[in-house]
This record gives sequence, structure tokens and C-alpha cells, in this order.
Amino acid sequence: MPSVSPRIQALGAAVLCVVVALAAALAVDSRLDRHWILRGLTLALALCCAALLLTDQNRRIRQIVTAIGLVMFGLVFPVTQTTWATPPEIDFALAVATDAENAATKNARSVVTVEDVKNAAEARGGAIGSLKTERSPQVRGADAFPLIVRAKATEGRPWACLSFTNGLQAKIRAC
Repeated sequence: MPSVSPRIQALGAAVLCVVVALAAALAVDSRLDRHWILRGLTLALALCCAALLLTDQNRRIRQIVTAIGLVMFGLVFPVTQTTWATPPEIDFALAVATDAENAATKNARSVVTVEDVKNAAEARGGAIGSLKTERSPQVRGADAFPLIVRAKATEGRPWACLSFTNGLQAKIRAC
């Protein structure tokens, strides 16, 4: 079996890392922060590991470091960043945003209101705003965008922040 030149190996590994990084980043919902800086740094490290394929591969430890680096920075980190991009509170906020957009569209409005979001959150068993307690008696994030959206009305945390730009375009982030 003919061996593949180090340049072809490095190029193939680099292309694969770029494809995985872009696919993982674009798999995240566009309403969420995609963490482009972290993804760019991870891709840069993966490309550095791919460049190690161009160096002398006679030493076993160098082969192991290169292989582990390519697997971790080229596959594991991008995939886990994508998987962890939507914890349950973010999934809940995405569903509430979709319901609020549908309610505004149904009522022939071009803007989502706080009331739309409140009704959507309550219909799904959640609430908006911080939980009122003895320690913090003032509710925050319940009367203007960005709103605090909680998946469970009786629990203060976890929560996500939801805002709408340009009327019906939702933006969700951890807060």
C-alpha cells in the first residue's frame, strides 16, 4: 500500500478540521451566540496540529501528540461547543421566542411585545423576570427587553435573556 506524503496528510487534516469547525458553528441556532472567538481559537489549534504532520514523524511521541491534538481540537471541542450551546434554559427560551413570534404574526403585528413573551412563557410553564424573594424583592427583567426567561416559574435559576431586534428577530443569550 503506497504511503501518503506528509503534505497531503496535512492538507487533508486541515481541510477536515475547517469543515468540522464550520459545520459545528453553523449547526447552532442563529438566534444564539455562536462563540466565534472561541471557535476560531480552537480551529487555529487544530490547524497547528495539522501543520505538525509536515514535520518529521519518526518519533512516536510526536505522532501521538499530533493525533490527539487533531482529534481534540478538530473534532471533540467543536462538537461539544455545539452540543453545549443549548442547555435546557436556552432551549426553553428558543421555544418561547418562537411562540411569541407566532403570536405577534397571528395578531398581524410586526413587533413582539413583552406581553407576547410573558404569555408564551406562562403557557409553557415558565415565567419572565427574576424570582421575587426576601433577599431581592424587586423583580428584574420582566417589563422591558431584554427579558429574563425562566423555564420553571417557581425556580429563580437557571434563566436566559431574550430580546427582539427589528421587530420579530429574536436574540437569546445566557445572562
